[in-house]
Amino acid sequence: LCGEIVAYGAGADAPPIGARVVCQNCQPIPTEAEPVKLKVIGSEFDGAFAEYCVVDAVQVYDVTVSPLSDVELGAMPCAWGTAWGLLQRAGVASGERVLVTGASGGVGMAAVTLAAHLGATVTAQTSPAKADAVRAAGAAAILTRDETPAEGAFDAVIDVVGGDAWPALIAGLRPGGRLAISGAIAGPMVEVDLRQIYLRDISILGSTYQPREAFEGLVALMNEGAVRPLVSKTYPLRNIAQAQADFTTKSFPGKLVLIP
Repeated sequence: LCGEIVAYGAGADAPPIGARVVCQNCQPIPTEAEPVKLKVIGSEFDGAFAEYCVVDAVQVYDVTVSPLSDVELGAMPCAWGTAWGLLQRAGVASGERVLVTGASGGVGMAAVTLAAHLGATVTAQTSPAKADAVRAAGAAAILTRDETPAEGAFDAVIDVVGGDAWPALIAGLRPGGRLAISGAIAGPMVEVDLRQIYLRDISILGSTYQPREAFEGLVALMNEGAVRPLVSKTYPLRNIAQAQADFTTKSFPGKLVLIP
């Protein structure tokens, strides 16, 4: 979501009334017993398919100064927050070679842009029909979904797909490489040769929880206008059924945005 502060609950007084704000989709509420505990907007409490949304004041971030539009900012916290978390978990750095799967989707395209912003050389796996949009997002090279990554070619893999391609993704990493995953759209069950992991010192990193300081880094990029999402289409809230139907076709690269 991206919205404007219009009222406070008891005990809250910031950001100021009228401030433009965003919040994390997976909101951290760590405890000593559960250090990676979180609650998810739209799951544990009502989400942004509405004109008004109630969020804990501590979870919102002021983006009033951002040169990005409300639509662009609204497209970022969920997909771009997930992508930023994946890159942080994988420790992606300037000069590294990174493979991003599912690169035309919201998370994948965000990962392409953010990895390129960090100075990595990005290879993106996507369909030929969406290759131009993914290149424009920052990919230096394209693999089609049917192509197999070259063995040992990458320092890190950012995966949102899973499924049968997993053995090839592991093989595509150099010794000591890292794979960060936050999705299983091609299937949650994978089969892989464990020797390809332990004999080559591969790190596999699940990524859902994101600490506040990580998301703050993404907010800083939003406020600088350093990165910009691709929004393929917008819809008035009353057309949410059409928006969801369009989403399931997977024909649109980047993000779709509802406007209440």
